[in-house]
Amino acid sequence: MARKPRLHVDGGLYHVMLRGNGGQVIFIDTTDRSRFYYLIQEGVERYGHRIHAYCLMSNHVHLLLQVGAVPLAKIMQNLSFRYTRWFNQRQGQSGHLFQGRYKALLVDADSYFLELVRYIHLNPVRSGMVASPEDYEWSGHRAYIGNEKIPWLTTKAVLSQFAPESDRARVMYARFVDAALDGEHKGEFHHGDDDCRVIGDDKFVVRVMDQCGERVRDTLSVDAVIASVCREFGIESGELCGPGRKRLLAQARGVAGWLLLECGQSPLAELARRMKRDPSSLSLMVSKVVERARSDDEFSGKLKFLRNNSITQ
Repeated sequence: MARKPRLHVDGGLYHVMLRGNGGQVIFIDTTDRSRFYYLIQEGVERYGHRIHAYCLMSNHVHLLLQVGAVPLAKIMQNLSFRYTRWFNQRQGQSGHLFQGRYKALLVDADSYFLELVRYIHLNPVRSGMVASPEDYEWSGHRAYIGNEKIPWLTTKAVLSQFAPESDRARVMYARFVDAALDGEHKGEFHHGDDDCRVIGDDKFVVRVMDQCGERVRDTLSVDAVIASVCREFGIESGELCGPGRKRLLAQARGVAGWLLLECGQSPLAELARRMKRDPSSLSLMVSKVVERARSDDEFSGKLKFLRNNSITQ
């Protein structure tokens, strides 16, 4: 099946993730990382986009990239191709370096800009590589706090949201990042597949899809709900609608009921019939999903992602 084209929004903010093929290391040493820096800078100068945050790990890369008129696909194809060629020549090898196409999330900057910068710069801390983000050399955090200069990194857009004076802004930014040192993993910032997805509220999703000339589905059929939930949980429709009583299946059924109530075109009783469940039992599963979402931010984020992903399919 042909892949759908990437969503391109002029001025759009994207969280981009580039992973080594099969989890392989993509940076052997400082020379590799410095070359990647050089290629990023060349891309910024050539295509006119902005990098607001980044983190180079051993086997993957995070970029918070704001495009201009040039689509993200062209920017990332240039970067990944040129770095792969460099790496393979240096290592005397051939073949794919990166795992398929890059992953990208088109993000509502008004709601998630600062959170995403923090999330990306805390990646080495969450991975247990360092105790503090300023101890990691290969992210944008040190430039944000004034410890080094990265010519292709744009920091003004973020720092200006903390204070008009640069010194004060850096201090407040550092406090903002440190406040999440013990925070939970943000699943919605890491979730996605090889096609671009959207993170934002319903109005943002509708606006984006309208700009891209794509129709947003107002309602979902029972079949669409089942298909979306099965993809999300990695299960077959026969399992979801079968007699199995595993905890994962019970949670998936509750999420399916929640999704149908959120944006479905059929009553819950129709889904219950398909799942061979009593409507009251399915309603109870949905209630548990809603209750968990109130106290679990990561789970709530996954539900939001599932809803937005489902209506933009």
